[in-house]
Amino acid sequence: MSQPFDLNQFPDLPPEVMKAFAAQSAALEAARFEAAVERAARLHEQAVVAEKDAFITELKALIEKLEGQVGQYRHAKFGPKSEKLDPAQLELALEDLEAAIAETQEQIAAVEAKIAASETDPEKKAPRKKRKARALPEHLPRVERVIEPDSIVCPCGCGDMVRIGEDRVDRLDYIPARYQVIVTIRPKYACPKGRAGVVQAKAPAHLLEGSWPTEALLAQIAVSKHSEHMPLNRQAVVMARHGVPIDRSVLADWMGRTGALIAPVVDHMALVLKQGSTRLYVDETTAPVLDPGRGKTKTGYLWAVLRDDRGWGGTAPPGVVFHYRPGRKGEYAAEILDGFNGTIQVDAYGAYTHLATRKRTGGDPLRLAFCWAHGRRKLIKAKPKKGSPIVDEALVRIAALYKVEDSIRGSAPDHRRAVRQDLSRPLVDQFFAWLAAQAARISRKSDLGAALAYMLRRQDGFRLFLEDGHVDMDSNLVENAIRSPAMNRRNALFAGHDEGG
Repeated sequence: MSQPFDLNQFPDLPPEVMKAFAAQSAALEAARFEAAVERAARLHEQAVVAEKDAFITELKALIEKLEGQVGQYRHAKFGPKSEKLDPAQLELALEDLEAAIAETQEQIAAVEAKIAASETDPEKKAPRKKRKARALPEHLPRVERVIEPDSIVCPCGCGDMVRIGEDRVDRLDYIPARYQVIVTIRPKYACPKGRAGVVQAKAPAHLLEGSWPTEALLAQIAVSKHSEHMPLNRQAVVMARHGVPIDRSVLADWMGRTGALIAPVVDHMALVLKQGSTRLYVDETTAPVLDPGRGKTKTGYLWAVLRDDRGWGGTAPPGVVFHYRPGRKGEYAAEILDGFNGTIQVDAYGAYTHLATRKRTGGDPLRLAFCWAHGRRKLIKAKPKKGSPIVDEALVRIAALYKVEDSIRGSAPDHRRAVRQDLSRPLVDQFFAWLAAQAARISRKSDLGAALAYMLRRQDGFRLFLEDGHVDMDSNLVENAIRSPAMNRRNALFAGHDEGG
C-alpha cells in the first residue's frame, strides 16, 4: 500500500498547489473510508445471512421432529386395529407428545430470540425493562409464619440483640379439598316419669332426601361437570383417589334428581330474562345425545338465551339460560322465546326469520339484529389462498365501525345512538354501496360472491344497531357463553338421553 505523500518536503511550493494537493488527499481518504465501511457492512450482512440460514435449518429440523411425533400419535389412534395402542399406552403416548411439543416450543422460542438478537443493533438496543412483581390478591387470607434465628444472644456479651427489621416473602398456597361426613344427631327427650310424650327436633330438609350427598357436594359435582368440564367418570376417579369410591352411575343419578328439583328455578330465570329485558342474545350449539336402539348418537341442540346490558350501562345482572331441544327448527326458537317482546341478537340463522313476522305466536314480531362478526367471518372464510383485495378492504371498513363502538362501550343508549348516527351511519352506507358494486363483478356461485350476498340480503338486520343504542354490533357475548357446552361436548362425548340435555 502506498504511503501518504508528505508535502512538507517541498516548502517552496506555491500555496495554490498545497491546497490542491490537500484537497486531493482528503478526497482519497474519504474514498478509502467509504470503501472500508461498505466492506464491513457486506461482511456483517453475510454473517447475519449465514446465521439466519443456520437458524432456519435448526427450525426445520425441529418442525420435522414434531411432525414425526404427531404422525406417531395419529397412527396410534387411527391406525389399523391390530396396531392401535391400548388406552394406557395411548395415554403415555399423549404424555410423550405433549412433553415433546413443550420442549420443541421452547427450542423454537430460543431460536426466535437469537434471530431477533441478530437483527438488533447492540448499540441501539433498549435496556430490558424489569417486570414488576404482581401482588397476590388482597382478599386471600394471610397465614404468617415467623422464622426466628437459633439464637439472638449478641456475641459481644451485651445481652439479646434488638429487632431492627424483617424480610417478608409471599407464597401462594393451596389446601387440597377434603371429604367429611356430617353426622346429624337429634336427641330424643321424654318425661322420666312417663307422663308426657317424646320431644325431638325436626329433621332438616335436604335436596335429596334419604341420600348421602349434602347440597354443597351436589353443587361441587355440578360446577365441576358444567363449568370445569369434568365428566362424571373423571370425577368418580378423583373421588376414589380421595378414598371415597362412588360409582359414576350414582353420581349421574344424583345429578339427574338434582336437575329435576331445580328445574323450576331455571324456568323462573328464563322468565325473568324474557320479561325483564327488551334485548336478548340467542344462539344454539350441538349436543350429541345417545339414540337408544340405534347404537349411535343423534344431534340435539342447546339454545342459549343471554342478557348482558353492561354494553349500554344497564344495571340488570347478566345471566344466561340454556334450553335443550332435540332439533334446530324454528318451532323450538318460538317455544323458547314465547312471551318475549323486543330485539334478539342472532347470527341470521333461518329459524329466527318467522319470529319477525306477524305470523309469530307468543308475542309481537321481534326485531332481528344480525351479527357483524359472523358477516366478517364469512368474508375471511371465503378469502382465496392467493388473497383478495375485496376481502381486505371489507375488513378495514368493518374495523372502522368497531373503532367507533370501542369509544361508546358502556355509554347510555341515547348517546350510543347519537354517535352511531353521526359516525357509523355514513360508514355503513358507504360499506353496503361498495359491497354491492363488488358483488356485481363476482359470480354469486363463488365462495366470495356468496359471502357478499349473505350480508347484502340481510342489510336491515345489520343496520339495526344504528337505530337502537341498546343493541350491539355483534352477538359475541352469547358465542362466548356456548363455549362451555362445547368444551363439555368434547370431554363427555354425548348425553345418555334427551332428558340428560
